[in-house]
Amino acid sequence: MNPLMNTHILAIGTLGNMEMLVIAVLILVLFGAKKLPTFARSLGRSMGEFKKARDEFESELHRATEETVNAPAPAIRAPAAAPAPQPAPVAAAVARETDHHEA
Repeated sequence: MNPLMNTHILAIGTLGNMEMLVIAVLILVLFGAKKLPTFARSLGRSMGEFKKARDEFESELHRATEETVNAPAPAIRAPAAAPAPQPAPVAAAVARETDHHEA
């Protein structure tokens, strides 16, 4: 069974023809026949703006994804050679003294 066919609106259940008719009558009573075209027009504009914003978001997302995929990989450099350890000043002095006494 398709999970989308088992959708519930506000935990009431699925909307049938009778429920849709009642909603349409309520909208007609609340807004009146004169304001209904204005309401429908503004609803249509809102839906159009929503669709436009969704399309822009999707195109931006696809563009960012393509830029990430097509970006060159960063170059991996070999680590710099560590400098040779210098003898400690005390060890060098001791070594000089030892050499000096031996000579």
